[in-house]
Amino acid sequence: MGRRSHLGAAITFAALLAAAACGSPNPAGAGGDTGKYGFAAAAQQDGKLVVWVDSTRLDAAKAYQKAHPDAQLDIVTYDGNANGSNTLKTKVQLFDRAREGWPDVVFTTDNNTASWASQGNNAFVATLSEGLIDKSTLDDFAQGALDVCTVDGKVYCLRNDLAQVVLWYNKTLLDQFGYTVPKTWEEYEALGEKVAAEHPGYIIGTAGDAWAPEIYMWGAECPANQVTGPKAITVKATDAKCVRAAKMIDKLVANKTMSMAPLFGPDFAKNLGDKVLMLPGPAWYGGAVFQGTIKTPAGQLAVADPLHWADQSEPVTGNVGGGTWWLSRHTAHLDAAKDFITWITTADEYQVALSPGYPAYSAAATKWLTKQQDSGYYAGDIAAPLTAAAGQVWSGWGSPEFSQEAVWAKTVIPGQTDGKTVESLLPDWQTAIEQQAQVFGYQVKK
Repeated sequence: MGRRSHLGAAITFAALLAAAACGSPNPAGAGGDTGKYGFAAAAQQDGKLVVWVDSTRLDAAKAYQKAHPDAQLDIVTYDGNANGSNTLKTKVQLFDRAREGWPDVVFTTDNNTASWASQGNNAFVATLSEGLIDKSTLDDFAQGALDVCTVDGKVYCLRNDLAQVVLWYNKTLLDQFGYTVPKTWEEYEALGEKVAAEHPGYIIGTAGDAWAPEIYMWGAECPANQVTGPKAITVKATDAKCVRAAKMIDKLVANKTMSMAPLFGPDFAKNLGDKVLMLPGPAWYGGAVFQGTIKTPAGQLAVADPLHWADQSEPVTGNVGGGTWWLSRHTAHLDAAKDFITWITTADEYQVALSPGYPAYSAAATKWLTKQQDSGYYAGDIAAPLTAAAGQVWSGWGSPEFSQEAVWAKTVIPGQTDGKTVESLLPDWQTAIEQQAQVFGYQVKK
């Protein structure tokens, strides 16, 4: 569950500053592309490596410490930038003014950091693809895995896990009801109508969480969020591809086969836990939702290829987060920071043995899938659909400086709660994205 940190503990402002103050007191030079690795590194010195993680990634930091007993780590827990909190940016701006206090390594549950932290004279994150991380290592990540943190052809992060959307379904219930696993969104919508008529109360999806657009709109190739440059974005939220996805959501919400209850809310597991026939959702749903939240019994849960629209030239899917590791260009412990993020994202000791999400590093992903399959929890093969989906995430959905989830949560979900359709709210969504983009200095194209 690389991008969810509902269990994460946000530390207090004072505690965060105190812990981060252990970071480099020697700021890097100007943010221009100078120096051995494409940035002006800080003066190097001995000392503790300051690592910020969310609560879920504490195991990662502890695994590194266990494997490297001589390493000096100062591990700080924060909210992981979850749900558009913007915590990291706020703190970095504070450290920029103080000219000290930056952490050396940071984990985020979102993929937006490169859009702001790689820019300007006060750039925070280090370029990794200019010789700091071996090209062979970068090439061994899944196809497209590093796109979310690539700006002007330069890579700024190592991806912890992927969150490709697939179709999760309860094979026991599907067989009992005599239904066939849908392959297209059209078949999925038709199945929803049958379920509403024949098995009322059962659901095939949810739309009550802020990441709903990353499942349904992203997978529809809805051009609502296309970042075309460091400060340029194209927003076409009323495009026909967005409209048909919205109509599908509206139809299934209306017939009650798509729930508006938040997946991690207090009532979902209690009222709907045993009524989930299927859910389109990211790779981390298997552990976080089905095993952890609604506790689907072993041997029932299966995975199918991501749904696609019948007229799409090639099947594509969406993505709900996927955690990322960033290295600060201000670090005075560059070698230690490099070793940490490389080990964390590639080593079997964490990625295979402990990681709750689908590893972005291909070799680890293969072993992780084998481990999941061997657990006996899943019904049938999960490797083929998850592996295929990892390479099918549509590249047209951008990662701007602002949170698309926050925009959807403030604009669309309240409207749905008031009885409005998503289709009728698309113009409001368009306006909200435009306005948020302009606040952050983007040039908006419609």
